[in-house]
Amino acid sequence: QNPEENQKGVYICCTLNIFSPPFLSDLDMTGIFLFALLTLITLTADLVFVEEVFYIYRKIPSSKRSIFIWINAAAPVIATTSCIGMWIPRSTMFTDFTAAVFFAIVIHKFLLMMIKECGGQKLFLRRFENEHFKISTAPFCCCCLCLPDIHISRRTLFVLKMGTFQFAFLRPVLMFLSIVLWTNGNYSLSDVTAIYINCFVGILTIIALWPIGIMFQQVRVLLNCKKIIPKFALYQFVLILSHLQATIINVLAMQEIIVCAPPLSSAARGAYMNQQLLIMEMFLITLISRVVYRQKYDDLELPVSAGNQETSDNKQNNKINLSGKAVDDGVPTI
Repeated sequence: QNPEENQKGVYICCTLNIFSPPFLSDLDMTGIFLFALLTLITLTADLVFVEEVFYIYRKIPSSKRSIFIWINAAAPVIATTSCIGMWIPRSTMFTDFTAAVFFAIVIHKFLLMMIKECGGQKLFLRRFENEHFKISTAPFCCCCLCLPDIHISRRTLFVLKMGTFQFAFLRPVLMFLSIVLWTNGNYSLSDVTAIYINCFVGILTIIALWPIGIMFQQVRVLLNCKKIIPKFALYQFVLILSHLQATIINVLAMQEIIVCAPPLSSAARGAYMNQQLLIMEMFLITLISRVVYRQKYDDLELPVSAGNQETSDNKQNNKINLSGKAVDDGVPTI
């Protein structure tokens, strides 16, 4: 018998989105235990995040609070949307939209965080006023080593910010377009329209990741005391698991390597598997983020410009004169 037919010969695996009651009523004890366990894991991740928000408000300077909250919220938000999509399969398109839009904003916030950790834009430009950005970095131009370095200025910093901002702005627009097409029945993973939209999103993603890589290469030594490498690694893990993992599973579902399991079609079952994996993965990332972002950091030394150095020397000379010593023609007298 064809696995896509039930005992009465009715074709039931063609539906990509089913209602929750018939789906949940078919769960056995193992499925019920798995759903309950994953829901408990999601609630625990949310509680850990809420506790982390209280810590940020008490311990982190006000200029960094919102950025830290946005970045720490990435994993709990993805876990929560995945849990909702697991319980209500028909909401998968909307939960994916929410997670994608939120993480697009987090990418922009991560770039701003690296600038903030250097003391803000003005101090960043003072620290690196005589240096250059190395633009031959991953993921876009790591193979183009011949690209010239770019002088660090206010304009180049603005271009980097726009590189991540375009993704935070255009990703919600494209996801909204996808939902509109989906509600009209014109959007599925195998449609030409979906392929074009996903390819365009992939290009925008690479363009947004390029400024992050450029900035990280520039500040990783300076911000080593602020644990920027573990923070960057957590950000990369969230990116890979929420995007690359979902893409791989979708391709396997389209090729029917992930087979239909009534009442779930191949695509719905692939989304179902991805949601369960994301809940467990984002829970672990939430716990690790709590440890990384709670560590106490050493303050960075303020950059000293030529004018500040001259002022410092004048103050030192005044202190010497007030102590009873005078300097005349290079010969000290009392």
